Amino acid sequence: MSSCEVNGVVRSQGFPHFKSLEHFDMDFTRIALNTSFIALNTSFLQIISESMPSLKYLSLSYYTLGTNSSGTLDQGLCSLVHLQELYIASNDLRGSLPWCMANMTSLRILDVSSNQLTGSISSSPLVHLTSIEELMLSNNYFQIPISLEPLFNYSRLKIFNAENNEIKAEITESHSLIAPKFQLNTLSLSSNYGDGFIFPKFLYHQHDLEYVDLSHIKMNGEFPNWLLENNTKLETLFLVNDSLAGPFRLPIHSHKRLRQLDVSNNNIRGHIPVKIGDVLPSLYVFNNSMNALDGSIPSSFGNMKFLQILDLSNNHLTGEIPEHLAVGCVNLQFLALSNNNLQGHLFSRNFNLTNLQWLQLEGNRFVGEIPQSLSKCSSLEGLYLNNNSLLGKIPRWLGNLTRLQYIIMPNNHLEGPIPVEFCQLDSLQILDISDNNISGSLPSCFHPLSIKQVHLSKNMLHGQLKRGTFFNCSSLVTLDLSYNRLNGSIPDWVDGLSQLSHLILGHNNLEGEVSVQLCELNQLQLLDLSNNNLHGPIPPCFDNTTLHESYSNSSSPDEQFEIFFSIEGHQGFLEKQNHEIFEFTTKNIAYIYQGKVLSLLSGLDLSCNKLIGHIPPQIGNLTRIQTLNLSHNNLTGSIPSTFSNLKHVESLDLSNNKLNGKIPHQLVELKTLEVFSVAYNNLSGEIPEWKAQFATFNESSYEGNTFLCGLPLPICRSPATMPEASIGNEQDDNLIDMDSFFITFTTSYVIVIFGIVIVLYVNSYWRRRWFYFVEMWIT
Repeated sequence: MSSCEVNGVVRSQGFPHFKSLEHFDMDFTRIALNTSFIALNTSFLQIISESMPSLKYLSLSYYTLGTNSSGTLDQGLCSLVHLQELYIASNDLRGSLPWCMANMTSLRILDVSSNQLTGSISSSPLVHLTSIEELMLSNNYFQIPISLEPLFNYSRLKIFNAENNEIKAEITESHSLIAPKFQLNTLSLSSNYGDGFIFPKFLYHQHDLEYVDLSHIKMNGEFPNWLLENNTKLETLFLVNDSLAGPFRLPIHSHKRLRQLDVSNNNIRGHIPVKIGDVLPSLYVFNNSMNALDGSIPSSFGNMKFLQILDLSNNHLTGEIPEHLAVGCVNLQFLALSNNNLQGHLFSRNFNLTNLQWLQLEGNRFVGEIPQSLSKCSSLEGLYLNNNSLLGKIPRWLGNLTRLQYIIMPNNHLEGPIPVEFCQLDSLQILDISDNNISGSLPSCFHPLSIKQVHLSKNMLHGQLKRGTFFNCSSLVTLDLSYNRLNGSIPDWVDGLSQLSHLILGHNNLEGEVSVQLCELNQLQLLDLSNNNLHGPIPPCFDNTTLHESYSNSSSPDEQFEIFFSIEGHQGFLEKQNHEIFEFTTKNIAYIYQGKVLSLLSGLDLSCNKLIGHIPPQIGNLTRIQTLNLSHNNLTGSIPSTFSNLKHVESLDLSNNKLNGKIPHQLVELKTLEVFSVAYNNLSGEIPEWKAQFATFNESSYEGNTFLCGLPLPICRSPATMPEASIGNEQDDNLIDMDSFFITFTTSYVIVIFGIVIVLYVNSYWRRRWFYFVEMWIT
């Protein structure tokens, strides 16, 4: 057999010397051009068919054949009637398969995956290509019946991959008992376009299956243990995100070939079978998370000597972690038991899970200290112990696990200082030990270069933010130190945190002025300095940050990651996600924010401090913010009219200050405003027109301002008789009418004097007592 691999530019005159060529492979990785892909017009197929009529093998994947005007396959392809293998994946092809392909009856392998092809395979040329052994249709827009009835005459079909197409329910009762001629090895129908199928009848006739993926098509019924019993060679079974219900039943006999079993995100109920480790002893991956399992974890899991990934999270499991699991699963790399009702201590001294890379035990009722046995896990990268009842000090030996990237332990009863050994964790990306009883100060040596998130809120940390802490942490995105006892001023080195987008320092004892260095944080989206002792003016430079930019497709602060595993030469990834979470007050309510919403959240909270001076008009340039809180300070002057530029603001709180003048009428343009308060200031005049969002605000938004008027307050009088709270100079912050004050004071003084004289004149006793008191005072 002659063959050719093209490593250059194909010229229009074709291949006159290749009449007998049978193997033509344009491997894009070996094309001697400057680009990774070559755009070939589909007329190129006509050249090939004329120049190489005897061709049996043709590979043109990744060459964007669909860049011609129609994007469809060229008719010239159909002239290659001797083709046995055709690979045209990832070519941006559109439309349906040409009917002339029905003449290509010698085809054994056809790969048209990752295009934009459409049409039902029931009425396509595929029904005539009965010699096909491997058919790859994935990542297109084909309509494929779940019954696979159009392929029943494919007597040689071994591999059928049609994932990410539109799966249809077109089976009829008359054909439900017809057995197909094929015996599949691989079946993949995973798709997001299916809804509510029952297991197709043809599966009951399959006995050679090795790989099955029926995920995301909402398959109904119970777990198909019969599929395991009928296919003793089955190695992989994926039924993720379907609608399976009922109990999780095992096959009657031991199945020693099964390597991967994933039935996560269904509605499987009941207990995990006690003998699961004996029936499925060769499992490498077992994922039964996000179901409704109850009961305890069987100790027979310890018999799975090859198990690398075990995920039973998000169920209703009870009891303790079996000791036999911690002893027998010596190859376990990923263990997830989070969000159940497990209790007791974490692990005993008998612990052989030394290969653990990921441990997720959050959301249970574990008690006791973090066990010393975990110090053996030198490869540990992720440790999730949050939302339990763990106590004791944070172990110093955690700092020796230098591969740790994620330490997530909030909402426990941990105490003591942050170990100085944490300074050795150069790979650390997320540290979250918030909502504990951590005390002491932050280690000055703590500045991991890879750190992205630090959450230490709701502890008892004290002292100042030392210069070495977070030094040169240019990757830091979130820093939450709120609800502690930190003092001192905002450090001047904060401008070195060039990627910082969320800075939350509220509810501490910070002093000094609001540092202008904060304006150097170009990526800043959220700044919370509330409930401190800060004084001085508000810096006018905050419009240098991203608070003033329009919404963008900025990446979420969530950490999306994949856990790599390798099983007998087959590699895969288990996708997981870290949800960043913190508390921020907006609309007068403290909300918990997490997930992707954080990439859209933007706000400035300087409330409950001792700030003075005027509100900088540049604050009105922060067009992106959703919440602005400057309440409970000593701010003076008027409300800037530039606030009308805050087009996305939902909460605006300027209450409890010393602001004067009128409320800018332009604020009625704020269409997204839900909470508004200027209460307890010295404002005067007519409030903005009672329409749009302002029609939703009642008197409480304006209370404490005597001279405000207009709905929903009392109707304003004529300008000639309406009092002004500020006379003459707008800079005058004193709202008392001085003329009225002197008249009132003098009148009151005179009345008091006359009252005393009258009393002394009428009552002789009090007159004698008065003269006696005066005499004693003089003496």
